[in-house]
Amino acid sequence: MTGKTILVMGGAHVDRRGRIAGETAPGASNPGAWFVEAGGGAFNAARNLARLGHRVRLVSPRGGDADGDIVAAAAEAAGVEDTPFTFLDRATPSYTAIIERDGNLVIALADMELYRLFSPRRLQQRAMREAMQAAGLILTDANLPAETLAAMTGAARTAGVPIAGIAISPAKVVRFRESLSALAFLFMNEAEARTLTGEAPDNPADWPKALRAIGLGAGVVTRGGRGVIAFDERDAALVVPPDIPALGDVTGAGDSLASGFLSAWTGGSAIGEALRHGVAAAAITVRSPLAVAEEMSQAALADALSLVPEAEILS
Repeated sequence: MTGKTILVMGGAHVDRRGRIAGETAPGASNPGAWFVEAGGGAFNAARNLARLGHRVRLVSPRGGDADGDIVAAAAEAAGVEDTPFTFLDRATPSYTAIIERDGNLVIALADMELYRLFSPRRLQQRAMREAMQAAGLILTDANLPAETLAAMTGAARTAGVPIAGIAISPAKVVRFRESLSALAFLFMNEAEARTLTGEAPDNPADWPKALRAIGLGAGVVTRGGRGVIAFDERDAALVVPPDIPALGDVTGAGDSLASGFLSAWTGGSAIGEALRHGVAAAAITVRSPLAVAEEMSQAALADALSLVPEAEILS
């Protein structure tokens, strides 16, 4: 394990994906199969960071149920220190999706009510204050309430600890609006970035300017298989992801990009090189059927990095 602890506070829940085997028949029973795994943007990134050799501590609300056991087992398997707020009479958050044979989403249900109980008051507890002050980096996501994110980023700034965020979705990224100026980085896709700015630049290289204009000092914008853009107060860089011949599942790719980026950035890498590490980590994940690839490691990252082109520094 290396460096100070990375404190992760955010989504850690159970993802259930049911894939229909044949043609979808609305209003009828459809044959298919279920796939269940632990998920959550912050938790996915936490497990990747632990597999990359970092000390990682997870703090997240959890119910006293079998789904909570799934999350706990996944944390243990990845080497994450698991310290949840447990509510024995509540259900662990979950995301349940029905997917057509071709991969299109039919319908999904997100039961995330428990995250509302991660209130700003939790951050005032002595153990939480000490954990934040001792961390080398804090990572959170937009699964938490906006007021909690604002209190968290404010506390991190007071403690002098960098804090990064994961956008999660266009509907949830707005919870970061009041916290943008306090974030070390915000990881998002183009749809999430567009929600924040209210527009999409004609030239993707103009994303840094558009996001700086609304108060975000540093961030990363993913664009599917196209170039990924990272920027901070001084510089901006673009990396084009390598072609992936054997595509497994894109679930978790953005979270692994965040973990690869932050792993390199906390080690002192410049923004362009950190972005290359993020793209390499995402490439490992999309080759896996899991949201967090079991083969994620520094050795695997080094192999994947050899296929990632050099960063283009944007003017």
